[in-house]
Amino acid sequence: MKKMDKEGDLMYGRNLIPILLTLFLSLGAIPVTANPNPDPAPAVKKLMAFVIDDFGNNMQGTEEILAMPVPLTVAVMPFMPSTKQDAELAHQKGHDVLVHMPMEPMKGKRSWLGPGAITADLSDDEIRTRVEKAIDDVPHAIGMNNHMGSKITADERIMRIIMKVVKERGLFYLDSKTTDKSVAGKVAAEMGVPHAVNQIFLDDVYSVPHITKQMELVCKRIHNHSLCIAIGHVGPPGKKTASLLRQYIPRIQKEAEFVTISKLIQQTAH
Repeated sequence: MKKMDKEGDLMYGRNLIPILLTLFLSLGAIPVTANPNPDPAPAVKKLMAFVIDDFGNNMQGTEEILAMPVPLTVAVMPFMPSTKQDAELAHQKGHDVLVHMPMEPMKGKRSWLGPGAITADLSDDEIRTRVEKAIDDVPHAIGMNNHMGSKITADERIMRIIMKVVKERGLFYLDSKTTDKSVAGKVAAEMGVPHAVNQIFLDDVYSVPHITKQMELVCKRIHNHSLCIAIGHVGPPGKKTASLLRQYIPRIQKEAEFVTISKLIQQTAH
């Protein structure tokens, strides 16, 4: 009896093997996922950088701009009455500080440039000296952009001298893009200088309707692109620009993160 039980058990086991094998293979064909409902990948945050030019001369709107509740980039002209005060305040509030380097335009009065400007008639050595002195005069400067400069930024010889100093000092360069003929970005790329390019001027016309129109362009650009760089000014349009910028902050924050230019360059570097 016991022998028959053992034989029956053996026969049962042999019959069971094909069934288990078929079941195993069928289970192996089913894709296995750790989480059947994975969370979607987080969207890449868009970047919005506002640069405000012309600090350094106790300009209108200075206090209002520096009081903004978002990080900004503050471009300070060298050798001016409030250069050091404005740069110190901007730094204390966590904003980037740039040297707003005066450069000769194609048209316009030299008196608009301010002291220590780069002009096309200077020797290579004098250009280098002026750039070095300007950097030394603006506390906490980590970058540079051009004040005016449609003539100089289109001159490759001069821009190479400027970029050499910028690179030696460990700064980055923002091309304000006052001319479509600018070679600043091209030269910076060739020389290995971290750089960015302005895309929109907010207040080249000093009126609320114009600045509002430009802010709408900013919103449109940030909606359709991953980043936006825009330049405004203290001075004649300063209070208007500050007021409108503050109004638009909540709307822009729905789509983008406010960043300084240094952070934008760092996050977009390849």
